[in-house]
Amino acid sequence: MTIVETEFAGASEGARDLKALPKGHLHLHLEAGMRPGTLIAMCEALALEIPQTSGFVGFTEFGLCYRALLTVLREPENLQRLIDEIFEDQAADGVAYAELGVSPTFYAEVYGSIDAALEKLVEFAEVASRRHGVAYGLMPTVDRTASAEQAIAVATAAAGFAGRGVVSLGLANDERGFPCRDFAEAFAIARAAGLQSTPHAGELVGPESVREAIDDLGADRVLHGVRAIEDTTLVAELAERGIPLDVCPTSNVLLDVVGSLEEHPLPRLLAAGVRCSINADDPILFGPNIRAEYEACRATLGLTDEQLAACAWTSIETTLAPDEVKADAKARIDAWLAA
Repeated sequence: MTIVETEFAGASEGARDLKALPKGHLHLHLEAGMRPGTLIAMCEALALEIPQTSGFVGFTEFGLCYRALLTVLREPENLQRLIDEIFEDQAADGVAYAELGVSPTFYAEVYGSIDAALEKLVEFAEVASRRHGVAYGLMPTVDRTASAEQAIAVATAAAGFAGRGVVSLGLANDERGFPCRDFAEAFAIARAAGLQSTPHAGELVGPESVREAIDDLGADRVLHGVRAIEDTTLVAELAERGIPLDVCPTSNVLLDVVGSLEEHPLPRLLAAGVRCSINADDPILFGPNIRAEYEACRATLGLTDEQLAACAWTSIETTLAPDEVKADAKARIDAWLAA
């Protein structure tokens, strides 16, 4: 498998500039938002071997590559640099609101506890958000391959930061053998605190995983969720209830969820009335950033500017972004379409 590296110099002649389209980035895992050059520089400074970021085959190898990124982030200054550069990159791509998936358990040992790690992540994100003019929310993420006790600890910590930078609770890692229902208690804690339920589902497991995310975890948004396309009844329900999918096209290709970008179900989901946002997932491992994903959806999937604008509005409107951020984004999306 070859990582898809797509570079876009800008909008094609006569096309609306996709950088100018205000968008939310809702499915972006913190560590994999690292710039390749930054990873190299941090490894050299720490005399570490540069980890592999391409050439993996399948989800298990992908997960090992992802974990290797953590080796350079035990230094607080490196974590702060990573977060600052992520926000700088989002601003450059026209992102108005970023919802970062963070795993405070990765940093609990460094900072002393899950709560202390989450406090530091919020602190760094708040500074970067103000510096680069990108609104944000954090999505503490439960590892579905870890214990139920750890899931409850992450959810409890996340609930404690509701209204203070944390907006949702995620669920990630390998779906196979780790059903959503095992984490119902953790997500009940998060929802009681006013956080959105935003689990991964419908990636490595079929539509039954999406159904569990909705029924067992009360999902407000489903990260990935594209295998819902295999169940027409479920697709109709997603459309009727307005439950959005935070879709990552290139990720789905490189992790063998779909055979090729041309086969991606995003156009069919949109045609069926399912609300979808477009996201990059893990740019350092998959290649494209969010603007390149939008470009690919236009060029390869044939999405119209009206569809792209609808995806951009979904990526703002369906979140807990501040009302003023939503109002400003809506006005600018409408202006982008009218241009």
